Amino acid sequence: MVLQTKTRIYSDLLLQARALLEMERDTVANMANLSALLYHGMDNLNWAGFYILKEGTLVLGPFQGKPACVRIGMGKGVCGTAASTRQTQLVPDVHAFAGHIACDSASQSEIVVPLFCRGEVWGVLDIDSPIKARFDETDRENLEKIARIFEQTSLQ
Repeated sequence: MVLQTKTRIYSDLLLQARALLEMERDTVANMANLSALLYHGMDNLNWAGFYILKEGTLVLGPFQGKPACVRIGMGKGVCGTAASTRQTQLVPDVHAFAGHIACDSASQSEIVVPLFCRGEVWGVLDIDSPIKARFDETDRENLEKIARIFEQTSLQ
């Protein structure tokens, strides 16, 4: 994807995310709508959704895509690593990621953004692609912005 095109896509996604989330405070409704927005608004994805931290385990939340792993331990796989390190994980080749959990064998690359509520990890936004190296720093920067919009509208 050309950077200018990607920048335009994210500009539109940021506007749409704000519009979708700013008037609704229900967390589940906002996760569902944001999953759908990202899944249908970005190209070359095979999964977009949320995992919510409950009693020390990430539990599947609303998503778009094939059925997924229901529970992921902290520090396990890309999602658990993002949650335990509190840092976005941008993985160009999931098969080269030590401890990768293959919920969908079609996934080749992944980006996971941790979500916070009152300074504590609340969960993660997880996006997978069937294309290796699908995600880059532009994706990281913009998906982190979208995550902050979600936190401000849905988790405070």
